[in-house]
Amino acid sequence: MSESGTPAAFSGLIDLASESIGGLAIEANDEFFAEKENLLKPSDAVFIADRYTDRGKWMDGWETRRRRTPGHDWCVVELGIPGAVRRAIVDTRHFSGNHPEACSIDGLPLDSDDWAEILPRAGLNGDSVNEFEIAESAVFRRVRLNIYPDGGVARLRVLGEPRPDWEAMAAGGVPVDLAAAVHGGAPLACSDRYFSDPSNLLMPNASTHMGDGWETRRRRGPGHDWVVLRLGHSGRLESALVDTAH
Repeated sequence: MSESGTPAAFSGLIDLASESIGGLAIEANDEFFAEKENLLKPSDAVFIADRYTDRGKWMDGWETRRRRTPGHDWCVVELGIPGAVRRAIVDTRHFSGNHPEACSIDGLPLDSDDWAEILPRAGLNGDSVNEFEIAESAVFRRVRLNIYPDGGVARLRVLGEPRPDWEAMAAGGVPVDLAAAVHGGAPLACSDRYFSDPSNLLMPNASTHMGDGWETRRRRGPGHDWVVLRLGHSGRLESALVDTAH
């Protein structure tokens, strides 16, 4: 909920690349200063002023060394689930002076082995959340983040609509979680998300701590809290699980 008390609305998109739904940073040409896997962490990047490694300043992101030859650096990400990509966020928070000057993104379609450009080269601001709309309508299984010429990126978010194989799931004859993020479920609105986001409700793995769920502020007035979820597919509901672990 905003400070004005207005219920929060959501785009209905999920981060297809997040490690929380199985996204993997599978290859990068360089990760000398900071590992590629950091790109896909669901949490926001943090900065610890006095933390260093044997290679220099510790950074919560993916950071390559200074390039002394022509070309650019890149990282390939396997999406947790194939989907239609609608938006990309290239988050350079805490990278200032060591961020790339620009980026582009390629996508590997579900039914092809040929990369397609889905975001032409675009400038990046340092220590910023750089957001880009994606017009391509194909379903992708991988993306490749290109940075020019080198530098550090804290997080990559690939926001889109999952395209699971519902025919195959229906043929399996076992119950399917219609609300799961990996099946296209997403929050559309909620009364409050003061402590944590309702999208956590739909993640495939068990929560690991108290913040890994949906928590509202303590209600001191009349009424109750609520969240509206979009199901990934229509279906007949047979059971519901409300997990209050932690």
